[in-house]
Amino acid sequence: MRSLLYPLALLCLALAGCATAPPSSPENLCQIFREKPDWHKAAVAAERKWGVPPQVPMAMMYQESGFRHDAKPPRYYFLGFIPWGRVSSAYGYAQAKDETWSDYKREAGGWFASRDNFNDSMDFMGWYISKSQRLNGVSKWDAYGQYLNYHEGWTGYRNRSHERKGWLKNVASRVQARAERFGAQYRSCKDSLSRGGLFGLF
Repeated sequence: MRSLLYPLALLCLALAGCATAPPSSPENLCQIFREKPDWHKAAVAAERKWGVPPQVPMAMMYQESGFRHDAKPPRYYFLGFIPWGRVSSAYGYAQAKDETWSDYKREAGGWFASRDNFNDSMDFMGWYISKSQRLNGVSKWDAYGQYLNYHEGWTGYRNRSHERKGWLKNVASRVQARAERFGAQYRSCKDSLSRGGLFGLF
């Protein structure tokens, strides 16, 4: 019996690793969703709940974490070589900070939501993007303005803190360009993904 349990445990670990591994073709939204149909299901659920087109949070998530479930910001180094904490508390697929994640859980996500869970992270981004529209009037389709809200926070965006950060505006432009590519790709495969077998969207 013990001889059977050991390979079974290894198989479970391998499958868990595959479930959280970044997609093999991160530049193509159709390939991402074909490889990870649960991600497509989560993106469609966020679109239905928050009115957020999938390409916008996916482009933002690509920029923030590279689709890594355990992504963390870089460390501070005291005297240039002694590790001294992280630049921020951001963590997970969406790089959500502690305080913002707590706000999300209180308002929309439930107390058991986790930042290293893709479904929860996608729902968080839908909540954030929807709130950026409500508070600051930024369209849910405007990946450039949404990313600036995401990076600077709602108050920072209203105070136009991004205007002093040319590098950030360049990053936001890249997010916008990727969202446009993702959107074009998704339009070409959306119908086939939605028909895609037993697991579809239900």
